[in-house]
Amino acid sequence: MEKSAASTEPQGPRPVLGRDSVQVPDDQDFRSFRSECEAEAGWNLTYSKAGVSVWVQAVEMDRTLHKIKCRMECRDVPAETLYDVLHDIEYRKKWDSNVIETFDIARLTVNADVGYYSWRCPKPLKNRDVITLRSWLPMGTDYIIMNYSVKHPKYPPRKDLVRAVSIQTGYLIQSTGPKSCVITYLAQVDPKGSLPKWVVNKSSQFLAPKAMKKMYKACVKYPEWKQKHQPHFKPWLHPEQSPLPSLALSELSVQHADSLENIDESAVAESREERMGSAGGEGSDDDTSLT
Repeated sequence: MEKSAASTEPQGPRPVLGRDSVQVPDDQDFRSFRSECEAEAGWNLTYSKAGVSVWVQAVEMDRTLHKIKCRMECRDVPAETLYDVLHDIEYRKKWDSNVIETFDIARLTVNADVGYYSWRCPKPLKNRDVITLRSWLPMGTDYIIMNYSVKHPKYPPRKDLVRAVSIQTGYLIQSTGPKSCVITYLAQVDPKGSLPKWVVNKSSQFLAPKAMKKMYKACVKYPEWKQKHQPHFKPWLHPEQSPLPSLALSELSVQHADSLENIDESAVAESREERMGSAGGEGSDDDTSLT
């Protein structure tokens, strides 16, 4: 990679979408994201079981979308395998039972691209989609992948889907040994529609552990799968392999949540099961929609 992280000393959080223009995250952004993943102050533990923990950032319950942080210990998955699984879009189509369509759109730099992802939500909710600018950074035996929502002129919101907004979403993968690692998932996502904020906040706390556990199972099976599917093709590690067309940042703009229409989903019942499934399309034990 041509980009390298500088000091990993704690820095104050700098949300990517605090900017008005689209930019590829720089070293300070990566340091800030790592610092927030590792921070303890201001986070409330809401779940801890079987090596998976969930924290929620303390904010007003009804008015603000929570930031959620989910951490999982992977005792028999190397950090580099987990990093590959999060990048490998073809494998994603195999293990992510919620995916409708996902593809990379264009390349911005050697460690940043733009992509599309749509996923199923439980009825009567509408399915969701998102366009994100994703960037990544290997740091020795640790890795960061993070994204935020952007507008692309060729992929406007569709009438059959609700355009969701990733305010900031990402992963910090930290190696703990030759065959073990810890992954931290940090996210603030607005699924749009007309879902009450409390429903989104509450459901995300239940869904994140299930999604992480499914991803872990996918990681265990990945080496065998990859050996049969272009084992040496890893453009996230070897940029020269990327088949994507280049795209100028000037073609993109920041996707703010308040600029999108709130689709009426008032028919949604208030049962516990449907509330839990409403925020991210993860309505069953087999579902996951980490983006």
